[in-house]
Amino acid sequence: MFQKENRNNTLSGILFVALFAMSATYLGEFSFFQHLGISPLIIGIVLGMIYANTLRSKLPKEWCSGILFSTKTLLRLGIILYGFRITFYNIEAVGLAGIATSAMVVISTFVIGYFVGTQWLKLDKETTILTSAGSSICGAAAVLATEPVLNSEPHKSAIAVSTVVVFGTIAMFLYPFLYKMGLIPLTPEQMGIYIGGTLHEVAHVVAAGNALGTEASQTAVIVKMIRVMMLAPFLVFLGLWLLQSSQSIVKKQKNKIMIPWFAVWFIVVAGFNSLDLLPQTLIANINAIDTFLLTMAMSALGMETSIEKFKNVGMKPIYLASILFLWLIFGGFYIVKVSLSL
Repeated sequence: MFQKENRNNTLSGILFVALFAMSATYLGEFSFFQHLGISPLIIGIVLGMIYANTLRSKLPKEWCSGILFSTKTLLRLGIILYGFRITFYNIEAVGLAGIATSAMVVISTFVIGYFVGTQWLKLDKETTILTSAGSSICGAAAVLATEPVLNSEPHKSAIAVSTVVVFGTIAMFLYPFLYKMGLIPLTPEQMGIYIGGTLHEVAHVVAAGNALGTEASQTAVIVKMIRVMMLAPFLVFLGLWLLQSSQSIVKKQKNKIMIPWFAVWFIVVAGFNSLDLLPQTLIANINAIDTFLLTMAMSALGMETSIEKFKNVGMKPIYLASILFLWLIFGGFYIVKVSLSL
């Protein structure tokens, strides 16, 4: 009887989260949000945070298991299905310059972020990794995927996502403006590599690329997808590195390697998608379902985030994100120039 009641309460919590995700999806259709490149994922976490800091005390405690399920299980499923958005042929389409740019941006940005966050700013390890992952790979999706590997507190992921929203939105408007002013000496195709290689969210890349024409937009999206593909190996290496760095703690758990299997399945799904066995209409429906699942995860994440939890963090995540933002602009431009010379 207890187990049945627990299942019912968990389901009630999941459906409650789904209502927030439906609201975020509906709001995401508004031209205002689409013009700004703000996805339902971002709207979902904002709605969740508003709820967490107003009416959360009214939520039945028994439903909390449904919120937790959304932040963990639905999140992993959403990341796996994210593989249907890309194919291995995307890599071939942009050539060596796009691949090299993506790889160097991901590696350099994360390494710089981790060093600055932990050594200079003395920020906690989890917030540093989450913020750096969001800036270096694919924004909110990278933060969401990294959170279960770290097993960190939900509010730390919310902080990292917030930095992605702020600086990604600024870059989305800044890049086209600077290019049209003649301040970025690149061709449209090269500008597409620059945008796809350095902007935070896929939505930001799409919006900035479209502002500069078809050639820049197509290249930008493909390069961004290559960065997204690097999410899976990044998570695997992160899991192994965390295991190695805490070896003294886990000595009792011999041979237990914490590989994020959902990241491996992400690669498998991308490989299957590369075979082009499914009709595009079905792929589009899968992607729509995936977006909704990720929106649910973001909404649930927001519900676990109260202002009280931010007080102990201060401005350090913003400082870190600001430094990475400047690195992506200037360092990213240099990386593109180097990649084009290969």
